Parts: sequence; C-alpha cells; structure tokens
Amino acid sequence: MGTGRGAHVWRFDAGRICLDLVATESAGGAPGAGEQLAGPQQLARWLTAARLVPPGTALTAVDGGWVEGFHELRSDISRLMAAQLGGPRSDAALARVNVLAAGAPPGPRAVRTADGRLVRALSAAPDCAGLLAVVARDAVDLLTDPVARAALRRCQGEACHRLYLDTSRGGRRRWCSGEVCGNRERVARHRRRALGKDIPPGVG
Repeated sequence: MGTGRGAHVWRFDAGRICLDLVATESAGGAPGAGEQLAGPQQLARWLTAARLVPPGTALTAVDGGWVEGFHELRSDISRLMAAQLGGPRSDAALARVNVLAAGAPPGPRAVRTADGRLVRALSAAPDCAGLLAVVARDAVDLLTDPVARAALRRCQGEACHRLYLDTSRGGRRRWCSGEVCGNRERVARHRRRALGKDIPPGVG
C-alpha cells in the first residue's frame, strides 16, 4: 500500500508500522528518497495514512515538537533493528523506546454514522505521547517475538535501505517490494544484457 501527497509517496508494506516509520527517513528509505516527515503537515498526513488515527481526525495540535519526537523514535527504532541484523547494540535506544512504549495509546471507540454504519473514532483528541506509544509498542512486540525478529530483512535493491519482514515461503524474499526494487533490478539486468555486459554467475 502506498499513499502520500506531492513528492512524498508513503508505502505501508514493511509488515510493521514501526518499520514503515523507519522508511520515512532518507537513510532508511528507497533510492533517491529524502526526508519524508520534514514538518508538522507531513507528519499529520502520515499519521492518517498509516491509520494511527481514523480518517478525518483533527490533528491541529501537531507541531515541531511532534516532528522531533517521531524523528527521535524513528532513529532509535532504526538502531535497534540494525542491531538485530548484526550492527552494534544500543541499550540507550532500547531504554528510550521502552519509556515511550509505557505510555497510554489513544483509546478507540465505535461510533455510528448517519446511515447507521459503525466506524472507528478516538475517545479523546490524540496527543503526541499516545501516538508515539503505539509505534514504540509495535517495535517492542517485533523485537520480543522470535518469529517476527527472525523474519527481519533489509532490502538488497541497489541503494535501498528499507527494512521489512520476510513472510514469503522459504524466507527467500530479497527486496522490500518485487514491484519496486525487484522490477528495478530486473530492468537493470536486462539493460546489462542488451549492452553485452557479463552477468554475475547465478544471477538471471
């Protein structure tokens, strides 16, 4: 799933919302992608697109402090996931994520629309701490689930750094998306063949 406005196209196909958040930073995203949560408006749109709040939720309180909070959580999650893939351990990042995860997430409730349908709403206006808690808890769940943790991968596409959970049969998925990075690699491979360049053994 992808959504966004302007130059930002957000994808929510990593398998966990905490990984989708990491993908919004330039270092954690696709080739050529820059900072995708540069200001309050972008963050507010991302929160809605990520379904952390129901559609139509007023997010007028989102400001620079919210952006800073989500940037910091994103960096900490990125460090923790990198450690799972062989990088250096960061107990400080773990401590900060644990603190945020202990917060109270927004309480949901079902409300009836004019035509009688039930839709999700929040029991109170969402605050930054509550929404950070949702993402931090998702990261804690991933890190403490042996099955999910073993499925964590980093995309092997050229210059792509996206993290994802490999739920494919046999666990042999190489790219964050076969339609994006996989297709990009297939096009590059075809171009190399057309130019008569050697293809590495076992590839093709």
